[in-house]
Amino acid sequence: MIGAYSSNYDNDENFESLFEDGHWEWDENVMQLVFTSDRPRRESSYESTLQTTFGPVEFKDNLDLLDELRFRKLFQRKTVETDVVTVQDIKDLVLYTAPLKMLISAPATVNVLHLRATHRFLRALIFYCQYYLQTSDEMSKRSLELEAKIRTHRSDEIERIFQINLEDLRLLVAKEYCNLIMGDGEFKKYHHMGLSKKTRSLTKKEAHLFENVLRIAIQITWIALGRKAFNQIEKEVHRIFKTPIFNFADHRLNSMNTEKLSNEEQKILLGHCVHYGKKIKTQSPLANEAFCSRHIDFRMFGLGIIKYNGLPSRLRYFEQMLIAPEILLSKFEISLGIVGLPRSNFDTMLREIKVPLSGASTSSSRVRQSVGRLTSSRMSRSSAGGKQKSTTSATMQPLYKDIVIPEPSNTDSSAEFSCETLPTAPCDQDQQNKWLRWIKLHTNRKNKHKKH
Repeated sequence: MIGAYSSNYDNDENFESLFEDGHWEWDENVMQLVFTSDRPRRESSYESTLQTTFGPVEFKDNLDLLDELRFRKLFQRKTVETDVVTVQDIKDLVLYTAPLKMLISAPATVNVLHLRATHRFLRALIFYCQYYLQTSDEMSKRSLELEAKIRTHRSDEIERIFQINLEDLRLLVAKEYCNLIMGDGEFKKYHHMGLSKKTRSLTKKEAHLFENVLRIAIQITWIALGRKAFNQIEKEVHRIFKTPIFNFADHRLNSMNTEKLSNEEQKILLGHCVHYGKKIKTQSPLANEAFCSRHIDFRMFGLGIIKYNGLPSRLRYFEQMLIAPEILLSKFEISLGIVGLPRSNFDTMLREIKVPLSGASTSSSRVRQSVGRLTSSRMSRSSAGGKQKSTTSATMQPLYKDIVIPEPSNTDSSAEFSCETLPTAPCDQDQQNKWLRWIKLHTNRKNKHKKH
């Protein structure tokens, strides 16, 4: 019997050491040596058959009552009366309404969305899009007013501040995006060439993960901004993340972002860090922002990660926007869409609960809401739709306040580099585990159907 076992092992060509073809490196997170394999990773048979889809993705924005009850029971975060809307609330809703095949094809999407760096990225993107829409509306009004007026130095100064603010906000998004594509920090394990960055590039897997994260981020931003101006949000997000040749949102809508903008609007909204190269060698506008020739306070790149002493009010404002608990946003006078607003003001789908202005009874109002929800339950919101996504406002009061950013200071930045990091609160591990179990359940079901 022993000889039989020995013979089997001697003839086994696949037998190999557990720590073969790799290297050891020190992991600061777990404070111990970790073995990293240098072998090329193989995509699973399921993932290798996937074709990365760059077409439309449908999110079921309208759910029937049964789906809403299921979401509340299985995935909705437990809240208290004084709770506020969080980014995690919006994230849970978007994951629930996303196509299953989108999540099953790239399970790492859930893990990436629950990283602290991704949390900062989503906050920065929501904040940027909110200020972009706010500035775009303001510039449209100014363009109409200036047709009958003469431009003054004050007008140029106001628009210059708009431009600087937008460029700084794009930089806050760019610094997290650059970490993602370079595989730095928390994104290290998701790099397309592995932890050591020496293995064969898994371009298909990376493209699938990137598209998933980008489309989910667009949906999160749209819901956070009160479900308004979807097309404008989608086009702008694709514009800053992709070069014109790869901006399928513009190709699909058969229009370019700059067609309806005046020269002044282009200068303010797009900035001066847009450099077009040749075809695929062109860098995305976000990468251009990170390496722009303008003056940039080096502390901008460490906001939310590095602890700085004596930050000016503008940088402190940006830091609080990135990492402050949602319940403190109103205290710091930071507007981040519906994030930080009382949770009781919104229903399960994070739509504002509007109080009837008339003397109609509450019960009849609820009946009308239920009937309306049932009639629209089979309608799904698609990112490919040409119509503008919006909700009708019953009151003239805005859902959230406009952003007021402190003006840039003329003081020079500190000459000393800080090595101390900020304490970071972990993302909601319970919610992450719920989504991982849910995806695993549906993946197993799909595999069983394939066998039969």
